[in-house]
Amino acid sequence: MMALPLSSHIQPERLWADLMELGAITDPDRPYTRRSFSDRFLEGRAWLCGRLEQAGLTCRTDTAGNLIGRRTAALPSARTIMTGSHSDTVPAGGRFDGILGVLAGVEIARAMQDCGAALSHHFEVIDFLAEEPSDFGLSCIGSRGMTDSLTAGHLALRAPWGESLADAMTRMGGNPADLACARRHDIAAFMELHIEQGRVLERAGTDIGIVDAIAGVTRIEVIFAGRADHAGTTPMDCRQDALVAAAGMVTTVSHLARDAARSGEGHVTATCGVMEVQPNASNVVPRQARLVIDIRVSERETRERLVARFRTAAADLAAEAHVTLAGFEIQSDTRPVACNPVLAGELETAARILGLSSRRMVSGAGHDAAFMARIAPSAMLFIPCRDGRSHDPDEWITSHDAANGTRVLADAIMAADRMP
Repeated sequence: MMALPLSSHIQPERLWADLMELGAITDPDRPYTRRSFSDRFLEGRAWLCGRLEQAGLTCRTDTAGNLIGRRTAALPSARTIMTGSHSDTVPAGGRFDGILGVLAGVEIARAMQDCGAALSHHFEVIDFLAEEPSDFGLSCIGSRGMTDSLTAGHLALRAPWGESLADAMTRMGGNPADLACARRHDIAAFMELHIEQGRVLERAGTDIGIVDAIAGVTRIEVIFAGRADHAGTTPMDCRQDALVAAAGMVTTVSHLARDAARSGEGHVTATCGVMEVQPNASNVVPRQARLVIDIRVSERETRERLVARFRTAAADLAAEAHVTLAGFEIQSDTRPVACNPVLAGELETAARILGLSSRRMVSGAGHDAAFMARIAPSAMLFIPCRDGRSHDPDEWITSHDAANGTRVLADAIMAADRMP
């Protein structure tokens, strides 16, 4: 039996050294890049497997391509407590997004090894395959596979070089033909530590964010169709300029989302991140404008209202510009996910006992935890990141904050182990 809480055995210098060392495994011409399905990604995984084994864990890759380190309990029929995140990055991303959650799990396993902790549950640290959007146009591939959310259509997706997702997963050590073996029914709790990727904690001077919910994401393709004419000879009152309607849509989306956020409709963001114009010539009135709207909300009812408002606005803007609303299609749609209140409470309690400030918040970014919540009680905690920067080489956290988050996670894991 441990005389001190597990958090007291966390070694910040050891954790930080791992973060820097894994971060150094990157494409040299564009740090920090370790794309899923790449040779660099496999190099990082080989390094990570070594760390898992040094922490006393047995390492394997499941059929969905997830790398898992396992510490077995005395009773083979025991259920499993799992923590982790992902080690892949976006191109020219950061050293901490996802990686912190995996290496915090490694450090917790080492702390268990150092103090001889005895758990009644099996304990696993997981590196999910391809959490970030991949060359196959799909994210959260490993957690989808573990939760029976990876379809035959997904497996048939092809990368620009022609390889299928199924073949790429096989290269990563998975076996998509036997995907059922990756599905889990034994997980008693899943908890994920992550950098916030926003400014809320830093701005408030708060140590720990306890995630209540992970926002649902809806993406809408909007197409305005007008008529191409000469930019110098067509009178202004005779134009059918598709870009005029699209430009109005961009500002309308921003205004409506701001209004929804201010009116207390939960976490709300909406972004027009894609804009394509045809023929895209300086001396031609645009005949077509295509944009993609990204909506993220914590309340499903808010999503329904926003979609309806955007649809009405698009039709009105098309009429005003004398163009046609040629398309308003929902490309993808995921529902908001609530985190488990009991596990969230344990994270909050652990922070309080450690003397750390905390606040409840919503994650506007997607995470593997959103899929894991389909099969097991799941929770997340955040630590601050400088200026809210993420998916960028300037992404940065402090060793102090990394250790704080890991300590909170460690004690919450031990609390979950005491649950029936």
